[in-house]
This record gives sequence, C-alpha cells and structure tokens, in this order.
Amino acid sequence: MPKLKTRKCAAKRLKQTGTGKYRHNKAGARHLKTCKNAKRKRRLRQDGAVSAAESRRIKVALPYGL
Repeated sequence: MPKLKTRKCAAKRLKQTGTGKYRHNKAGARHLKTCKNAKRKRRLRQDGAVSAAESRRIKVALPYGL
C-alpha cells in the first residue's frame, strides 16, 4: 500500500482538538468590520466546530490527522 497524501488545503485551515474533533476559523472576520457590532466580532474570533457530516470528509482529506 502506498502512503496517502494529505490535502494541504484542509491541513492549513483546520485544527484538531485533543479529543480528535476538528475546529475551523469562522468566515467574515477579515474586513468590513465597521458595520458589524462588537458582539458579532467577538464571536467571529472564536473557532467554529466542524459538523459530523463534514468530519467524515475531513478524515479522508487528512488521513494521518494534524
């Protein structure tokens, strides 16, 4: 069996937690911040959890984890 390749696009965008779940950065936090309120910007700073349906696809893209 040859070695499996890691999808670099997934490796750069995701972080793995200690329990094996994946976290991602939320969209919309880069620019146009003046029209967003402080509560919304605070929540955009936090990592988002990856859903169970998406985590199956991520396990294929990252065969050896992160």
